[in-house]
Amino acid sequence: MIIKDMLVKSPLKDNPLHNPGETLDKEIDKLVNDEAMSLVMMLVFMGIMTMLEWVRWWREIPYTPYLYTIFFIGLLIYTLPKIIKIRKQLKSLRLGRDGEKAVGQYLETLRESGAKIFHDIPGQNFNLDHVVIASSGIYVIETKTYSKPEKGRPVIIFDGQSIRLNNLPENNKPIIQVTAASSWLKSLLQESTGKKFDTKPVVVFPGWFIEPTSEARNSDVWVLNPKALPTFISNSKNMVSDEEISMAAFHLSRYIRSYKE
Repeated sequence: MIIKDMLVKSPLKDNPLHNPGETLDKEIDKLVNDEAMSLVMMLVFMGIMTMLEWVRWWREIPYTPYLYTIFFIGLLIYTLPKIIKIRKQLKSLRLGRDGEKAVGQYLETLRESGAKIFHDIPGQNFNLDHVVIASSGIYVIETKTYSKPEKGRPVIIFDGQSIRLNNLPENNKPIIQVTAASSWLKSLLQESTGKKFDTKPVVVFPGWFIEPTSEARNSDVWVLNPKALPTFISNSKNMVSDEEISMAAFHLSRYIRSYKE
């Protein structure tokens, strides 16, 4: 006998860990399915109705297409700017997502040396792109994927406090963001473990050449091309024991799995 109406629940006790770019994937899915598709369907429906009315008019059936045409033009005026805006948002989100996935793949090589890698750690209205817990320290990594110029060498200059892309104005937002994220993780681990771990803020720019100034040497923040990051981490002095790595990784994993969105 098969009981069809029995209560069931998921066999998974905790949520799975996140993949690189998972938050951006969710934002992309929301834009496409919740916003863009509804606008497109509205346009398609009104377009079909308008075409039918014009067919009736052409075949001298006593219906007028003018009212539907007015409705369709009004709907087009309303939806087209929104669709263009969503398209730009999707392009930016996909660029960021692909950048996070590429950086995540570079970081995966560190597992061979015993490092623990976490991606897309959720917070309240923010997320950490990547966290590496290694013998040389705990690294909070923010990925910034910017489009490169069609011509010329894509260079980012880092002066220790801000960055400058080619000839664009200085921008200190990535440095402020990753510093705040690093402090947040430090507080989270201290509250969870009772131990004070140092965290290293890192900003990576896929596809860009990084040129630090002399002032950048005194900065607490690393600004790098992601290809160089595994080498920087591996070549840094050991500061965290295997037991501390396991402790920090366990508590961070538990936080991610128990996080409720």
